[in-house]
Amino acid sequence: MAKSSEPTTKEPGRFRQLVDVFKMTAKYDKAGVVMIAAVFVLPIVLAIVLSIFLYPGNWLMWILSIVLGILFGVLLAMLMLNRRAEKVAFDQLEGRQGAVGAVITSALRGKWRTSDMPVAFNPKTQDLVFRAIGKPGVVLITESNSAASKRLLNDERKKTQRLVPTVPVHHVLVGEGGIKLTELKSAMKKLPKQLRKDEILAVDTRLASLKRDQMPIPKGIDPNRIRSSRSQMR
Repeated sequence: MAKSSEPTTKEPGRFRQLVDVFKMTAKYDKAGVVMIAAVFVLPIVLAIVLSIFLYPGNWLMWILSIVLGILFGVLLAMLMLNRRAEKVAFDQLEGRQGAVGAVITSALRGKWRTSDMPVAFNPKTQDLVFRAIGKPGVVLITESNSAASKRLLNDERKKTQRLVPTVPVHHVLVGEGGIKLTELKSAMKKLPKQLRKDEILAVDTRLASLKRDQMPIPKGIDPNRIRSSRSQMR
């Protein structure tokens, strides 16, 4: 039997992925590159200075200190790269319809339950309402401050409060009149904590009953889909 001539697509390795992320970050965030380099070099310099004063003439300790400095520098550089790359990605999504869904599914971790698809959609005005469930309770996020968006938000809030009347319901506006997309993650984490893990699961299960036949959502509503359309525990 003849072997298939179709080329196999190989997933890029972790190192290649890091290189690609760094190139993307360097392209749009020059200051970020300086910060990444600084946090990498600083531990190495500190290790050398400490070795001069603490271990004069002890080459073994010099080598160990510098190696530890390099390892610590790599760790800090990776953390900084992740932070700056995330900022660049969110900057690219700023102002684009459905961007909130991409942000909450990729940035909110821990016990948050999120979805990159809106829980409410107005096909006439293209307004959206996204939902995240976590320790603060239920958070409804909108991308517009229009009258139609407010009506959509109020309808969703009423439905939520009817099903979980004792759970706090918060609203976060992203865009004009509200916060920037890059500020969404920190704004969500600043909300007062109210629920435990088991309560978060119970609320999410309860609110699943709000799901009804989805209205047709235009293609492109989520310009940078990061995950499939499903709620998931972080």
